[in-house]
Amino acid sequence: MTRYLLPAALAAAIAFPALASAADTQPPPRIVVSGEGEATVAPDIAMLTLSVMREAKTARAALDANNDAMAAVIAAMKSAGIADRDLQTAGIQINPRYNYTNKADGSQEAELVAYQVTNTLSVRVRDVDKTGDILDKAVSLGVNQGGGIAFTNDDPKATIVEARKKAVADAIAKAKTLAEAADVSLGRVIEITDQNVAPVPMPMNAKAFDAARAAVPVQAGENSYSVQVTVTFELK
Repeated sequence: MTRYLLPAALAAAIAFPALASAADTQPPPRIVVSGEGEATVAPDIAMLTLSVMREAKTARAALDANNDAMAAVIAAMKSAGIADRDLQTAGIQINPRYNYTNKADGSQEAELVAYQVTNTLSVRVRDVDKTGDILDKAVSLGVNQGGGIAFTNDDPKATIVEARKKAVADAIAKAKTLAEAADVSLGRVIEITDQNVAPVPMPMNAKAFDAARAAVPVQAGENSYSVQVTVTFELK
């Protein structure tokens, strides 16, 4: 009888620690909440996109005319205090322009009438107060297409830190409310993840450049930086 009971007793002795070990590895109850934080700051950089388009009978003539106009725009930017590192060519396009004539058989006949050359320049203005004057000079010297403006910050780290703190505080407040409603207590923080949300650029379209005049009115406003966090808490 003893011979048959001994293996069973040994098996039980091995199984019970295994079950206890499995129970110890079960993750504790937890709660996952999200939080949002936002902080604002006045922009200190204006990003401009300026385009010059010229048209001529040949591609060579259109390119030469465009080169002259863009050279004048770049010279004006430099004279206004824009550094070389803040001027960057964003693209050059050469496109033929056709006139289309409808024929009696329903087809169309294409006639090449000109070539259009567009040169786009990205300008970083580090003195936001000069943005209006720079726009006026650019239009006066030949900027006549495209156009865009976006206000940003050279170093938004401090503002993002402020937003991140607010997001974590928001998550903690939510977790406390949920735990209280569920009649449980919050334990330690297990995990935190975050995601920065950049401010949305403020566009200016080509029509705004058409209407540009001396001292173009420009309002920089404020940039809003948002942070979203996800926090995981243990429950006690």
